[in-house]
Amino acid sequence: MVFRYVGSRYPVDQLRREMDRLFNGFLGTVGDVSRPLGAWGRPGVNVWESKDTVYVELELPGLKSDQVELSVVGEELSIKVDRPDVEQEGVTYHRRERGVGSFNRVVRLPVEVDPNRVEAELRHGVLTVTLPKAESARPRKIEVASAG
Repeated sequence: MVFRYVGSRYPVDQLRREMDRLFNGFLGTVGDVSRPLGAWGRPGVNVWESKDTVYVELELPGLKSDQVELSVVGEELSIKVDRPDVEQEGVTYHRRERGVGSFNRVVRLPVEVDPNRVEAELRHGVLTVTLPKAESARPRKIEVASAG
């Protein structure tokens, strides 16, 4: 047996349309160009560590290094990004999912890092932050004395 949903007689179809209407009214339509960057969600962040270093990676396509501001306080990395809205004459957007505006993101680090040795590089739209661990956070070998 095959069921076919046509028109608004079917409750599931009607519910889907009502949910679409609700979300579009609350969040704006998908093609809405006036949303700030934060409304679309923040770029995903990868955080991993090796023996002596913590790495943070963030996708920031189309940005230049002067549009990114980083700071480290304790075990937190703060990232501030400003993507200006570029007005283009004679252009009609049909979809615009890469947001514009500013956003701040605080990434909780797994260990304390040395803020004086932090390095950051923006290459091919990917920001990579290298955070050397603080001496107190690095593993150290402890000699065991033998009682003779």
